[in-house]
Amino acid sequence: MREWQIKRRERTRQLIELGGLVAKAGLVELTDDDRAMLYGAFLWMADKLRSDDGAQASALWIRKGKRAFDMAAIAETGSRIRDI
Repeated sequence: MREWQIKRRERTRQLIELGGLVAKAGLVELTDDDRAMLYGAFLWMADKLRSDDGAQASALWIRKGKRAFDMAAIAETGSRIRDI
């Protein structure tokens, strides 16, 4: 397989996974699939990350996301997933 094909597949997989996160967070239903609203929210997040509060917002969102992933794993498996 050619290098450009590999990179294209990797990018496609990344985009699918990111879309899955949007769906997993419930944003599709909450916004009634309004893509302008979703894009606006993403732009707001990018502005926030570029601001003086960016590091604090990033740390907060990372903690919240890790907790949500952990809770989802517990709900699916009934056991706690540990970081390796």
